[in-house]
Amino acid sequence: MKITNKPSPEDISKDLIHFIAKSPSPYHTVRSMKAALTYSKFTELREEDEWTIEKGGHYVVTRNGAALIAFTVPEEEPQSFRIVASHADSPTFQIKENPELRDGPYIRLNVEGYGGMNMGSWLDRPLSVAGRVYVNDNGRIVPHLVAMDGTTLVIPSTAIHMDKTVNKGHVWNVQKELLPLYGTSSTGTSFMDMIARAAKVKAEDILGHDLFLYSRVPATIWGVEGEFLSSPRLDDMQCAFGSFRGFTMSKKDKDICMYVLFNHEEIGSGSNEGAGSTFLVNTVFRLGQALGYSMDKIMALTARGFMISADNAHAVHPNHPELADPVNKPVLNGGIVIKYNANRHYATDGFTAARFRRLCQTIHIPVQVFTNRSDMAGGSTLGHISNTRLAMPTVDIGLPQLAMHSSYETCGVKDTSYLVDAVTAFFDHM
Repeated sequence: MKITNKPSPEDISKDLIHFIAKSPSPYHTVRSMKAALTYSKFTELREEDEWTIEKGGHYVVTRNGAALIAFTVPEEEPQSFRIVASHADSPTFQIKENPELRDGPYIRLNVEGYGGMNMGSWLDRPLSVAGRVYVNDNGRIVPHLVAMDGTTLVIPSTAIHMDKTVNKGHVWNVQKELLPLYGTSSTGTSFMDMIARAAKVKAEDILGHDLFLYSRVPATIWGVEGEFLSSPRLDDMQCAFGSFRGFTMSKKDKDICMYVLFNHEEIGSGSNEGAGSTFLVNTVFRLGQALGYSMDKIMALTARGFMISADNAHAVHPNHPELADPVNKPVLNGGIVIKYNANRHYATDGFTAARFRRLCQTIHIPVQVFTNRSDMAGGSTLGHISNTRLAMPTVDIGLPQLAMHSSYETCGVKDTSYLVDAVTAFFDHM
């Protein structure tokens, strides 16, 4: 079975670039996805309201403006849940409260690291700020999204003449070395005034904020044959985009189909918006109860279900092949990666890998395998964490990339298209 009448990998990559450019923070990502879904006749639900769910209905619910679940209910009686999950956050720097440091001829911003990152990759790059502010509006606390459109910050490196160790290995101190430059001591506009202006609110009305740095380096497709794509935040915006595109393209007429976008994966998922929260399990049980299902039936649908956890994977590095497993070495444009870990930092087991591999074989999509070297500890992702809240057969997959957790990452142009096809088939045919 082959999927026809679909965009080319190059066109999908251009759409990915546009998606990343319009999503400088998880809040912007959730807003744009919710807008696309409501435009497509998905009914918005709110967690604080009672739910009315109908067969044949399409629904979307968000939590705190930072996590999203979209789901469809078939006309016929469903046999299981089909779920694809990814995450919207990436390693960056968060702006602290009272951010300005005026302690010399310059104004710097006080920041702290968010997630595990390649810190040196953030130096000497055009940066700006995105996130949200909370404003007092006639006694109500109202969020306003902010995305500074233009370079407003740079973290300058130290000249090699003054630091001879910079090419010999360096341990970065965020508080001392990685604070972004905002202006000079004579700069008249304060940082929070600038944020208020961008949010179209008064600075004195801002009661709180969630603001982060983001890279202004534009994404680009490159290579002799246009085979590579480099961009900020490919982890995990590439999987978030690809799985969302597959969800929206599919018919979703067999089982209860769900697209899940979590937040805070890069800091362990232990928040009310993360994979370790009640968001997914609450949604599953509330929709089941709204359909009149017993607890026993909901549990049976869950046990018969299947989840794809989609979060990018390491490709073998061209200059450091020795860092990869001796056998399992994913490459860019080589297809979707199934991720394994003996200590279950990935949820994949033999059964879930077999089901996903058979799906990909059916639609002629190449599959690769990632495992860590046995003497190197690896990371984890949201698959096994979400299973502690809602247990169902789960496979952890990703798209191969280089320079993971750098401020500028690289992937293959073909691979996003593979994920779109696989997720489309998952919701339609698996």
